Parts: sequence; C-alpha cells; structure tokens
Amino acid sequence: MDNAMVAIEVENRIKKHSVFIVDDHAILREGLSHLINSEEDLLICGEADNVTDAFHAVSEGKPDIAIVDISLGDGSGIRLIENLTYSNPGIMVLVLSMHDEATYAERCLKAGARGYIMKQESSRQLLSAIRTVLNGDIYVSDKLNVQLLHKFARNRFEGIDAPAKPLSNRELEVYQLIGQGLKKHEIAERLNLSVKTVETYIEHIKIKLQLKGTHDVFIHAVKAIY
Repeated sequence: MDNAMVAIEVENRIKKHSVFIVDDHAILREGLSHLINSEEDLLICGEADNVTDAFHAVSEGKPDIAIVDISLGDGSGIRLIENLTYSNPGIMVLVLSMHDEATYAERCLKAGARGYIMKQESSRQLLSAIRTVLNGDIYVSDKLNVQLLHKFARNRFEGIDAPAKPLSNRELEVYQLIGQGLKKHEIAERLNLSVKTVETYIEHIKIKLQLKGTHDVFIHAVKAIY
C-alpha cells in the first residue's frame, strides 16, 4: 500500500469533534477558529456572539462541545449554560473566561459546565482542556482543583454546604454589570427587570460584601473583573 493510501485511511479513522464558540469578541472567535481547525481531531462547526443565537444554534446543531464565555452582551453566560445543558443533556460545555476561576468556576460547574479555563492560559492548555472535556472528564486548573478538594473536605468536616453569604447568580450578574459601568436603569433593561428590583439586588450585594454604597460596589466589581 503506498503512502497516499495510508494517509487517506488514517484520515478516515480520525473522528472530527465538532466545536461551537460563544464569545462576543470577533477577534477571539477568529483566533480560536484558526487554532482549533488546525487540529486534526477538531473542527469548528459554528459560532455566536450572543446568548439568543448561541442557544438556538447549539440546540439545533448539536455540537460535541461548546466553548462559552460567561460575559456576553445580551445576557448571562451562566444562565446560557444552565439552559443549554437542561435542553441538551448530552452537550459538553467548556467555559473560557477572563474572570477569576476562584469566583466563577464553581458556579459554572454547578450550572452544568464540564470545565473552566481562563483566557490567560496557553493555546496548548486550552486544547488539552477541550480534549479532557470531550473524553468525559472535568477540567479545572491544578490550583482550583486543590481549592475545591479542600473546600469539600472542610464542608464535610464542618457540616456546611457553602461559604457564608455568597452572591446568588442574579446578584452576580448585577455585580458584573455594575463593574462594566452600567447604570441602574441600563442594568434593569439588560436583565429585563424593574429598576426597583435592581436596587434590591444592589442592597443585597452591599450587605453580603460589607460595602457601604453603590460606588463602593462599583470599585469592588471593577477590581474583581479587571
């Protein structure tokens, strides 16, 4: 058998895993597409820059894995993960985010994601994370893995289920948007809430984070996000 025939047979044996990208930065989607399509076992099958399009495209296209950012222009990536995994039980979701894993990774895993990797990581590490999730395993960094194990052991010992006064997912959404500089009415419009409800969430955030005013929440959120 000549080399050409061998190459064809090898190519036919390699299964291409379909990958869908959800991120609101076009240059990042372009870079990810180039990286992933250069791998012999991976293939980009689509992309979206917002929650609505992502949900419909993933639900219809059924990719093997979706790479999702949790900060999207028209809504929460965490809520998208919840909806995707509920409506598509077989979908694998890997979160690729700039946000600190210590704050967001556990929330994403509870929402249904199978892994969390920060955008500061190398391309090689990202590809490793993708393949880890595709193989049916959970991917988090070694540092976070140790933190989660310590938390699990501590919770079992102390008989508690979570840290004191954590922000709810909705409070976290409001907190993020405050950090992005949005005003109360803009947050209300973005999340389809009343301004009064947003104000209530802000009060909860101030109490839980022990902050005095909305400006303090803004400063705290900016430091956490950026």
